[in-house]
Amino acid sequence: MVNEEREAKPERARLDRATVASTALRLLGDVGLEGLTLRAIAKELDVKAPALYWHFKDKQALLDEMATEMFRRMTADLDAARPSGDWSQALEAAMRGLRGHLLRYRDGAKVYSGTHFTDTSYAAPMEAHLRTLVAGGFTAAGAARAWFTAYSYTIGYVIEEQSMGPLPGSDGEGYDLEARAERLAGYPLTAEAGPEMFRDQDAGFEAGLAAVLAGIATTLLPPAARPVPRAP
Repeated sequence: MVNEEREAKPERARLDRATVASTALRLLGDVGLEGLTLRAIAKELDVKAPALYWHFKDKQALLDEMATEMFRRMTADLDAARPSGDWSQALEAAMRGLRGHLLRYRDGAKVYSGTHFTDTSYAAPMEAHLRTLVAGGFTAAGAARAWFTAYSYTIGYVIEEQSMGPLPGSDGEGYDLEARAERLAGYPLTAEAGPEMFRDQDAGFEAGLAAVLAGIATTLLPPAARPVPRAP
């Protein structure tokens, strides 16, 4: 153990948290979240595993840094600090952007879910979105709940989307709907639901997001700020 620690010291000198996190995100595409271990990352970096423990105490600490780096990249790509349009348009655009960015990474939504950001790079974009919601008539609490509701829908949708496959870059077709329908022949409505739930994920996401935003407007906006129903 003493020898390992001595060997780790010069190795850790040429590593930093950003290098480890970037390498882990690149390796994620090959091995997925379950196969992503500190040992595998150390091998990719050509160092011994103890060198990584100087930067991350465990895998969860690494996932926190990976999620933070994903957010930094998303903010840079999408200019997320400046929402535009009314609150619903801004929230809709933010969730589309979040989904699109998570889909760039294998198991991206699983990495992102439940992690704790390691810096405050998320604060300015979130503040801007919350201000847009408050300007649209939400209370501060209602704005926070609206954001978190749409965010949770998006994260959950992408987790399911990525879990069903196919893997990025593969030739697979994902969920076998014909086999599913055969298994559920005695449950016609459940069988018929398959294409709606498992085909055309883009359209499915948009339909669900529209329902979420409509629900937010109905339940979280104060009555005076709610849109006036159109006449039939």
